Amino acid sequence: MAKDPYTVLGVGRQASHDEIRSAYRKLAKQYHPDRNQGDKKAEDRFKAVTAAFEIIGDEAKRARFDRGEIDADGNERSVFGQGGPFGGVDPAEAAARFRRRARPNQQGGGFEDFSDIFSDFFGRGEPGGRQAPRAQKGRDVRTRLGVSFLDAAKGSRKRVTLPGGDTVDVTIPEGLRDGQTLRLKGKGHPGTHGGPDGDLFVEVDVTPDKRFEVKGDDVTVEVPLPLKEAVLGGKIEVPTIGGKATIKIPPNTSSGRSFRLRGKGLKKSQGSTYGDLFAKVRITLPKTADTELEAFMKRWSPRNEETETDGLAAAE
Repeated sequence: MAKDPYTVLGVGRQASHDEIRSAYRKLAKQYHPDRNQGDKKAEDRFKAVTAAFEIIGDEAKRARFDRGEIDADGNERSVFGQGGPFGGVDPAEAAARFRRRARPNQQGGGFEDFSDIFSDFFGRGEPGGRQAPRAQKGRDVRTRLGVSFLDAAKGSRKRVTLPGGDTVDVTIPEGLRDGQTLRLKGKGHPGTHGGPDGDLFVEVDVTPDKRFEVKGDDVTVEVPLPLKEAVLGGKIEVPTIGGKATIKIPPNTSSGRSFRLRGKGLKKSQGSTYGDLFAKVRITLPKTADTELEAFMKRWSPRNEETETDGLAAAE
């Protein structure tokens, strides 16, 4: 039998849903099989953490667990529970119910069906008071998946390793953000007595790309700008989510100037439009000393001491 889920996640019974979720994310990341390959203890710990969150990470299941209706594995407790055959009903109350039910029917003059009386205490459905098993949905499964920034931005297909060792192929939708959760219906534990299978919830951790800075739906990338193109103008390549793009640089471009590439950012969560990409140029000097450049700079006397302030231009 599984341990108390509150103990497994290291939270108190009064913990908020956000506190429980935070504890789960921290532990799941720490013990994930991808980070602890070949470590059986870490694998078992990851399974326990995932199972615990399946119970108290779901508000409905948490409430049932707290009331003692299900155990730490999510299984229904005994029909009688600790209350004996009366299901927790006080014996005096049970007797009172019996007397009320056994009174003559005011309309028909007879007595109510004794099967109705005893069904209060022993359940309906099968002869002898045995309760017919209810169709029950299978338990949900929760896991985590790490993907690169570009895979999340462009969309991709990944294989997820579940706590039990099984694998499932997951489609990463274009523009997925860090921390978002994917739901795969029917990919959880099997249902019982004809009930539907549980669902699989995959929380995605997006690994940042040092080239791209994300702000909302927009992306900023810093691009080196050779001195020659900065002075005379020209064309340079810019890395984007979809690959390389070429932008035109006007003459006398200062370092720090940004060029907007419309629609080259992340796909927006609503609709089919995209954010923008901003290419921020940074002037670079030759890696090795250039004697001609040095001689020119010694002779050169700028006519205009003012420098161009940072600005934003649309890329052509």
